[in-house]
Amino acid sequence: MSVNLKVNIAGVAWKNPVTTASGTFGFGKEYAEYFDISRLGAVTVKSISVEKKLGNPTPRVAETASGMLNSVGLQNPGAEFFLKYELPNLKKLDTKIVVNIAGNTIDEYVAVTEMIGDSVDMLELNISCPNVKVGGMAFGVDEKSAFEATSAVKKASKVPLIVKLSPNVTDISAIAAAVENGGANAVSLINTLLGMKIDINKRKPILANNVGGLSGPAVMPIAVRMVYQVAQKVKIPIIGMGGISSGADAIEFLLAGASAVAVGTAGFVDPYAHIRVINEIEEYLKRNNIDDVNNIIGKLEMN
Repeated sequence: MSVNLKVNIAGVAWKNPVTTASGTFGFGKEYAEYFDISRLGAVTVKSISVEKKLGNPTPRVAETASGMLNSVGLQNPGAEFFLKYELPNLKKLDTKIVVNIAGNTIDEYVAVTEMIGDSVDMLELNISCPNVKVGGMAFGVDEKSAFEATSAVKKASKVPLIVKLSPNVTDISAIAAAVENGGANAVSLINTLLGMKIDINKRKPILANNVGGLSGPAVMPIAVRMVYQVAQKVKIPIIGMGGISSGADAIEFLLAGASAVAVGTAGFVDPYAHIRVINEIEEYLKRNNIDDVNNIIGKLEMN
């Protein structure tokens, strides 16, 4: 049987519900050696700021039992370099391009939004990075600041705006409602959870930044729960992420209310993970005689 995998995210048609998690895919050049990136529903590139950022000092990655910690610190070449040297290659792909934007202040968010303009299909506002010392985290954990950042960027944006939410909050659904009220066209969640790993011989944290963002299979049950909670609170589309490494994982997020999913850390272990997830979603639908992926979105039956 033929299966429809197309989804609509805030008015933008994706060929399937799978994108890349920002910060895990770079600009796609490394993964292009393994698979046709145009097969993805969308490509979400790493965070872009107005000026070039070198990120945090090393070591800034640490493996954990069920995932990894990172404190890369939003390293990127800056908006001007991205627009001139990276975006032209991305525009050759037959898929949607989403740019994650970062800043330390609302003015910086607005500035990078204006620089990017309508050169991409969607923007993802990063108000939730847990491993930078200024900005980001502050905006994502408070309803008022989340609303203000979203509202300012939305006014400057010429394309649909996704807001990426932090799990490091008491009630993520309240933050989701605040950014929806601020004009967000969609939300993505979750970003990484704040964590730490210690070298017991040196008696010091392994990461130079002391703490970092935890991603991978360990965070998935938390992410699924949060997607479900947010789906009960907002009417805008949700892009679910956090520990997805198989089609079965992705289906959990879709049933919980996500309209699309992002694959991140799994790609470091298996560079074909993104494509495998797409294929396994399709196989699940066929196996269950479901001809349209939209028919399972939000169809969780509670006990």
